[in-house]
Amino acid sequence: MRFDPTSHRLSGPDSTDLLARREFLARSSFGLGAMALATMSPSHAAAERIRAVSPRAKRVIFLFMSGGPSHVDLFDPKPLLRERDGQPMPPEIIKNHVFAMIKTARPSIKGSPFRFERHGESGNEFSELLPHIASVGDELAIVRSVHTDTFNHDPACTFLNTGDVRFGRPSMGAWLSYGLGSETEDFPAYCVLISGQKGQPLLESYWGAGFLPSRHQGVQLRSRGEPVLFAKSPAGFTKEMRREQIDLVSWMNSKRFEKVGDPEILARISQYELAFRMQTAVPDTVDLSHEPTHVHEAYGTDLSKPAYANNCLLARRLVERGVRFVQLYHRGWDSHGSIEKEHRSQCAEVDRPTAALLRDLKDRGLLEDTLVVWGGEFGRTPVAQGSGGGYGRDHHPYGFTMWLAGGGIRPGVTHGSTDEFGYFAVEDKVHVHDVQATILHCLGLDHERLTYRFQGRDFRLTDVHGSVVRQICSS
Repeated sequence: MRFDPTSHRLSGPDSTDLLARREFLARSSFGLGAMALATMSPSHAAAERIRAVSPRAKRVIFLFMSGGPSHVDLFDPKPLLRERDGQPMPPEIIKNHVFAMIKTARPSIKGSPFRFERHGESGNEFSELLPHIASVGDELAIVRSVHTDTFNHDPACTFLNTGDVRFGRPSMGAWLSYGLGSETEDFPAYCVLISGQKGQPLLESYWGAGFLPSRHQGVQLRSRGEPVLFAKSPAGFTKEMRREQIDLVSWMNSKRFEKVGDPEILARISQYELAFRMQTAVPDTVDLSHEPTHVHEAYGTDLSKPAYANNCLLARRLVERGVRFVQLYHRGWDSHGSIEKEHRSQCAEVDRPTAALLRDLKDRGLLEDTLVVWGGEFGRTPVAQGSGGGYGRDHHPYGFTMWLAGGGIRPGVTHGSTDEFGYFAVEDKVHVHDVQATILHCLGLDHERLTYRFQGRDFRLTDVHGSVVRQICSS
């Protein structure tokens, strides 16, 4: 039996009762395309019901600082820590608390060695480690009162990304792909970029689809080598040959769908088609050499190796082409020792390109409808882990800082606060579920209505929690 790419038919002794691919698309009771669409996102009527407000943002760039940056060294100055540097933390502050790594019953207070200054018209405060981000501080809404439910990396990352510490839930990007669909046919709605040579391992479940159709999962792109693994055709395999192969596989999958009705089959058909289009679109997009010299100088790119700066520039190119959710993971923030040296190095890598990304988006008219989010899975303790110049800071979920900018966010504000030790979020507390609800709100989505029925109940990103942080929203 042979597949004829001209007629889109299978020919051979058993082909008389087989429909051509195009005929199947036309004759199917709903049309394969319509059925596939039904597996991708809510219906138009359902989409209207999950709307909260008119969207201010169309897309998201999430700059994920994997490992947990120290809020008291970067965004949340605490003079009391310097005054009491080396003294034991008051027992009423740390009673009943279990640290991830610190074993001392009364760990010592550790003040930040870095200077803080106010910047811009807003007067937002930044560490000396972040001069470039400070220069765009009037664009940011800095949230100093974030808190989360767990102090270990994997569950905390899973929680921030999926709304639950357990595996199996859809990631935020998958929810956005499901709820809003894609603005492009040539790229996935959700792309992931990774930089940093050390740190905690990154689990693919952080950008997985969970129980949503698999087409909504994040697709990892690479800035060196093959942009997408396993998408390139083998040597000697032409585009026409690949087209014929995909047509045949799609035809067989559609027949299987007729028999078993599994919507995941339609998702697989869609993914094959997307991969075929990506073979043309992706290589050109990830080729940063096309950018002018002044852009590379602004970002501080280094095309000889994978780098956060390269990924920031690539993120701008992806959102220009209609990608809904771009998530950059930058590893190396888990500073249990030598935090002064390690955070100085980390900030040197992320400060300049992050600021360049915000400026570039604004100059191109993209920032007004692109939401940019910066933060890690938790912060770091106001007490020292270890002693001397090799001290570090342990994991800290009780109060830390994230910031947001762009579409739907009020610029130049600081929201919430931690206590005088930088230990607990105390004023205008913002839970991780509140951050998730606010991101959806900026995109015009009601976090309580964006649901998916699985195993007999409706699930959502924020579970049964979460409130929009309206004080930082422009609408």
